[in-house]
Amino acid sequence: MTASPRSLRLLVCGNADRGDDGAALRAVAHFLPRMDPAVLERLEVRRCQQLDAIDLIDVPAAEAVVILDTVVGVPPGRIVTVPLDELATHCGQIAPRSSHALPIDQVLGLAASVRGSLPVGVFVGIGGKWFGFGELLSRAVREAIPDLEKAAEQEVVRLVWPSPV
Repeated sequence: MTASPRSLRLLVCGNADRGDDGAALRAVAHFLPRMDPAVLERLEVRRCQQLDAIDLIDVPAAEAVVILDTVVGVPPGRIVTVPLDELATHCGQIAPRSSHALPIDQVLGLAASVRGSLPVGVFVGIGGKWFGFGELLSRAVREAIPDLEKAAEQEVVRLVWPSPV
């Protein structure tokens, strides 16, 4: 038996015209159309070029979050999946491209302070290499887009249909 489904906010970060920074947008464009309609009806997709604490502050208590973005600090094309609470305290060398104004641990810390805690959720990222102007992705990122799609889709489904405790 599975627990009741919950709603989920999918935050899709990046800029399509800045090379590898557009990886999350490409991944979402591929995996959303093939998702189960029962999952899609529980999904709120938000586009955020720059991740901000407000993107997390107004998440309802019963709703989960998946943040999809490109990162620096890992090899290009490598997929990283980190729970939000872990990312807030141990972000290490992972630096999401979309948190320009504040480092990710500060964005998450601010959201947690205002909300009282972070929403249940996970960050799914892909290591990027090239962030210049244009829509061209680096070879490493282009070849790993299917892996990013799979990782993001799995996390969305896992958080919408949580296992019983």
